[in-house]
Amino acid sequence: MHTEIEIVARCGRSPRVAATGGLALRRTGPESAHLISTAATPLGGDTIAVRVTVEAGAVLHLRTVAATIALPSAERIDSSSEWFIQVADGGRLHLDPEPIVVAGGAHHRTSTSVVAHPDATVIIAEHAQLGRVTELPEHIARARWEGSLRVDIGGGPVLRHRLALGGTGHRAVSSVFRYPDTRPADVSPDAYAARLELARPPGVNGATLTTALAPTTTRARTSCDELDLAPVAL
Repeated sequence: MHTEIEIVARCGRSPRVAATGGLALRRTGPESAHLISTAATPLGGDTIAVRVTVEAGAVLHLRTVAATIALPSAERIDSSSEWFIQVADGGRLHLDPEPIVVAGGAHHRTSTSVVAHPDATVIIAEHAQLGRVTELPEHIARARWEGSLRVDIGGGPVLRHRLALGGTGHRAVSSVFRYPDTRPADVSPDAYAARLELARPPGVNGATLTTALAPTTTRARTSCDELDLAPVAL
């Protein structure tokens, strides 16, 4: 199955939405919306494409109703989700979906590309976990997840990031990208978590990427939040 979602946030008006496939969008406020599954997706072979445009001066809080579960199919084990995001001058986006849980034997890839104006505000969170609670360790060991985040602001590169989970080691990751954010880098003394201070192209404010690894997304999100305490008002 191929799923496509297009969301356009406009200043002073409700978001405009077009959807086909296994996802729909529910407007939950004048500046907020939630993605909702209408079919079992992603299964092996499924692709999901989400396009988000935040026009000048508009605000969008975008979330999901529940966690997403990636499952293998009889024919294929791989699936993918792609996010294409544009935020214009004065636009403000807060994207914070619930975790994606990759079941044993499934491989899921998520990629997010962001193009933003220097005077935009962008917060993008991502959470992923290998395996479900009821699965045996040997099944979870066959799950794979790969995530990439590419951010360009003001025509210059701010972030090129890729992370993969699979096999042994940590099963969950939580990350938050914030722009603008001028805080310095920091490392948690008690967890596998760090906040990176990102490079600044000419004429662009500072940005940060906070990432935490843990056995579960609950613990990863807690560790990530501990380094990401300063709120950004939207």
